Amino acid sequence: MQLTLWTYEGPPHIGAMRIATAMDGLHYVLHAPQGDTYADLLFTMIERRDKRPPVTYTTFQARDLGSDTAELFKTTALDAYERFKPEAMIVGASCTAELIQDDPGGLAKALALPIPVIPLELPAYQKKENWGAAETFYQIVRALAGAHAPAPGFKRTARLDGASPTCNILGATALGFRHRDDVQEISKLLTSMGITVNVVAPYGCRPSDIARLGEADFNVVLYPEIAGQAAQWLKRTFDQPFTKVIPIGVGATRDFIAEVAGITGVDPAPVFAQPDARSPWYTRSVDSTYLTGKRVFIFGDASHAIAAARVASKELGFTVVGLGTYSREFARDVREAAKLYGIEALITDDYLDVEQAVQALNPELVLGTQMERHIAKRLGVPCAVISAPVHVQDFPARYSPQMGFEGANVLFDTWVHPLMMGLEEHLLAMFRNDFEFHDAAAPSHLGKSAAPAKPPAHQAPPDAQPVFADTPQAGASITPVEADASGPVIWLAEAEKELGKIPFFVRGKARRNTERYAADLKLKSISIETLYDAKAHFSR
Repeated sequence: MQLTLWTYEGPPHIGAMRIATAMDGLHYVLHAPQGDTYADLLFTMIERRDKRPPVTYTTFQARDLGSDTAELFKTTALDAYERFKPEAMIVGASCTAELIQDDPGGLAKALALPIPVIPLELPAYQKKENWGAAETFYQIVRALAGAHAPAPGFKRTARLDGASPTCNILGATALGFRHRDDVQEISKLLTSMGITVNVVAPYGCRPSDIARLGEADFNVVLYPEIAGQAAQWLKRTFDQPFTKVIPIGVGATRDFIAEVAGITGVDPAPVFAQPDARSPWYTRSVDSTYLTGKRVFIFGDASHAIAAARVASKELGFTVVGLGTYSREFARDVREAAKLYGIEALITDDYLDVEQAVQALNPELVLGTQMERHIAKRLGVPCAVISAPVHVQDFPARYSPQMGFEGANVLFDTWVHPLMMGLEEHLLAMFRNDFEFHDAAAPSHLGKSAAPAKPPAHQAPPDAQPVFADTPQAGASITPVEADASGPVIWLAEAEKELGKIPFFVRGKARRNTERYAADLKLKSISIETLYDAKAHFSR
């Protein structure tokens, strides 16, 4: 384990909590010290759920370590069953309680409760949250659906003539990034193809629904990090094929429709004929053409990062300069995806490594997690969130999927607007001190009949350049910047004034490039000529 200020994933028992919280009728008894109850806040405060997670903690304290903590667990589990009357129960230990080695699974089995009790072995010091969620879901599916498994070697028979294909939608959890809306969007898409959704799991299902998974013809895997392992077991046990395309973006959604059609034999033409996607036209419109070639850095869980890179490159015309993930279990997939863009993937769970990569690559847009949002804000780079971990603002009250055709519309708005707003703010700043358009100017449509207003006292004269947070006023003292060991490099006043004319959302990049160019040439000062020489150098 690593002590850090921020972390992309919690310990694996947080993943188990995400599965339990997503389901109804399932209860989680967690052997944990008093301090580990903090995890409730992830769901009630960040995801804004209206009830606590279905988790009961043993909450042992230091003084309990000298007594029988095993008996404490058994008492807690029995009390939880009597109070909540769940259809099934999962039991396990937090990272701290793992050190006690009380064996929650064996203790729960000794209680002989009249419901399925599923023990979880989640190695907290080797694995993390997404792995814990995947393992928990797999164990639940194996325990509950496995009770109805056919004999080994079972082969699924063809559907009856006229019968609608059926599927399960797997992978959506509590605390997942837009999982609620993704399920709704993909369910609607499948229904439009004439496919009946049998079970959505784990999101919104009950243990009795898990037992029915084997009845479907195939499985739709929305999030391989969560449902991949369970889908593979269902394939081996019930001969259920599963989808591999993640329907994020217009192109991937069309590929997903074709994949589903290939599995079921349905005709995809009616769905292709009327796609509910406006983003393809928007990306070709006049308002969006200036976005072509923008440098973008992408980081998140593997599924969202790979999908975002495809959308950014193929559908919006961005240039992918960085791609990475914290999902080490899917590092190979991300590395293969990075090769498509001629770059090397960044595989790390240390946000400081990500920040260093962003600084080095000088992107004009960052697509990442909540932590990349903070990194981009510090560096003055526009950012949009595409992946967990996320904060409260990424659980909107409105309908805002990432998947399907409507999800493609949401992606366009979410990714492009930070760049467009940056341009608008630059224009507002540029004209704020204009003699005709300053804040105190009379309305232009009144013509000469209106008395000319003087700029307010706090405004600069009309010919002054706008002043920005990272650009000193023209004529002010120079800004020293360390170039090399021989001494600092300085910005001359006229160069600072010229730098102020560059839009603020790319000014930081221009400043860094110019300073690097001057340092490479061992220049003592940066003039206007140096600024434009650097621009020509980095534009090659």
